[in-house]
Amino acid sequence: MKLPEAFCARMKMMLGDEYEAFLSSYDRPNTPSLRLNPLKKNNIALADIAQMQCVGERVPWAENGYYYDPESETRPGKHPYHESGAYYIQEASATLPASLFPPCEDDKVLDLCAAPGGKSTQLAAFLNGSGLLVSNEIHPQRAAILSQNVERMGIRNAVVTCHAPQELVPHFPCFFDKIVVDAPCSGEGMFRKEEQALTMWSQENVDLCAKRQKEILESAAIMLKPDGYLTYSTCTFAPEENEGVILHFLRDHPEFEVVEPMNIAVLDCISKGLIDRGNPKWVNGEEYAEQIKKTLRIFPHHANGEGHFAALLHKSADAPTVIMKEHKSDKKKQKERGGRPQTTPESAYKLFSEFINDVTDEKLGGVPRLFGEQLYLCPNELPSPRDGLKTLRHGLHLGTVVNGNRFEPSHALALALDPSKAKKTFSIDLDPAISYLRGEVIPCGDEKGWYVIKYDGFPLGWGKASSSMMKNHYPKGLRKQ
Repeated sequence: MKLPEAFCARMKMMLGDEYEAFLSSYDRPNTPSLRLNPLKKNNIALADIAQMQCVGERVPWAENGYYYDPESETRPGKHPYHESGAYYIQEASATLPASLFPPCEDDKVLDLCAAPGGKSTQLAAFLNGSGLLVSNEIHPQRAAILSQNVERMGIRNAVVTCHAPQELVPHFPCFFDKIVVDAPCSGEGMFRKEEQALTMWSQENVDLCAKRQKEILESAAIMLKPDGYLTYSTCTFAPEENEGVILHFLRDHPEFEVVEPMNIAVLDCISKGLIDRGNPKWVNGEEYAEQIKKTLRIFPHHANGEGHFAALLHKSADAPTVIMKEHKSDKKKQKERGGRPQTTPESAYKLFSEFINDVTDEKLGGVPRLFGEQLYLCPNELPSPRDGLKTLRHGLHLGTVVNGNRFEPSHALALALDPSKAKKTFSIDLDPAISYLRGEVIPCGDEKGWYVIKYDGFPLGWGKASSSMMKNHYPKGLRKQ
């Protein structure tokens, strides 16, 4: 691999005697990793996945993280386990930011630059269905992928938005307990994985990224509550985008300070030399040296992972508070129904209740809200629609009200249900599961009505039984070739 000369010169200056060891890491193949999803309630099967032939050692700083062999015949990305949301394939180093201070249940959390969803799904696992997760992505196509991954992982309490960071500020000033900013960067840490990051590298792009990162952090700072925690991270080695951004932020925000990670596993990796500390000398940051030394770096010649930087910042409890204005929905606009009779949220939820009581004993929490014909359970912490907020997912999508008198369940609902509490499930083996994911019908017995299709205890989606056949309701856009 031919690395840019300017990049090599800078890395040699940074690493000194370790530079050759750093270069040699590019000759080693990348070891991919996955993270088990504890939101899926079949813990016995989750343990079985950890014993799969392809799964190897644990990622030492990430709860539920495992490396796996990409050459194994068992390909995790092609397995029905993946489509059920039993795990998320995520680069090991990318699991570090959300591990620095895992959210507590009932926290309100923002993932500000969230696509494709690795950190959001990791944060949701810590929340365990409680509180609120707002996952935001500025680019619409990437936001759609983010929303699909939130759905696949069975997350009930996530709101997916599509905005520039500064556009979110009026909606959420001093609102969140924790914010993760995995900022867009020059991608130097991904040279080994992504050829595009290598071909597009330039010092000009590094400087441009640093400018944008500073602007994003400004928005995050306003949306964080006093006494809240902000995690900043990148997948680059450039000090301008890492220690330099933190230094600039600290100078402008005396109400913030860098603090040590609040995770024993991360601290243990630091003590073992797997995770390095930031270096204030690389950015002439001696006046904030002690704080910058609390920032973290992953170098590929020290740990089994790609390049990454992360810092945990705490906002003072006595920082000024900005009160959020009350948002009122445009009721007149909601009543424009194209001439058809309007379905009320109450009637829609009644149809849903009749359906769900036949399928499961599980009680689902949240605030029911109707968006057109789409019924959602919105998180209790954010019950009201926000005027002007572009939202792809309002919480748990329950399904569609058809013609005002029939309820059709969503794919998200099937993946979010606890299979142990379901009354109507239909279990299939590996080969039928692969057929189901292709959209094929499945033979069945005398069953009638809607069933949750399960593989090895994990829901894959819906089927509707009739005339000894299970009609396939796996979404067409997700079907495998």
